[in-house]
Amino acid sequence: MSKVVFLDRDGVINSDEGLYYIFRVEDFRLNPGVAEAIKQIHDKGYRVVVISNQGGIGKGLYTKADTDAVHDYLQQLLAKSGTCIDAFYYCPHHPDSGLCLCRKPGSLMIEKALARFEFDRELSLLIGDSSRDIQAAEAAGVRGYKIPKNSNLFEFIQSIGL
Repeated sequence: MSKVVFLDRDGVINSDEGLYYIFRVEDFRLNPGVAEAIKQIHDKGYRVVVISNQGGIGKGLYTKADTDAVHDYLQQLLAKSGTCIDAFYYCPHHPDSGLCLCRKPGSLMIEKALARFEFDRELSLLIGDSSRDIQAAEAAGVRGYKIPKNSNLFEFIQSIGL
């Protein structure tokens, strides 16, 4: 079995300062240390999977294609540093539209990735910037770490010994 670091997107990978929804490539800005952190995570034998709520899709503010375009752009940025995200999971639902099983703090996105890639949950962890990220990690049986919003991911992973 392999191990994985799950990363929340908005506020961890990219800055969400001043914007509630990030769905346009021109609004997407990497937080400091992201490429270096992802490269180091891979070098330590982990895979990297994004787990993200994208409720703006459910509200009709943007589309899945918009979200996929942002993820493609992120991959292009990371490729310049010789790294990448291994998989993306996102919940397109919004609580105003009804309940769903995948939206964090639910753990379904994490559970799907754990099963699909046969990740060892005891060796895996999630880094998020909100309590619902940590609740989702705990519900899935993986360690959860809360990072300050829009901070340096490389410095953070070093501080937790990763």
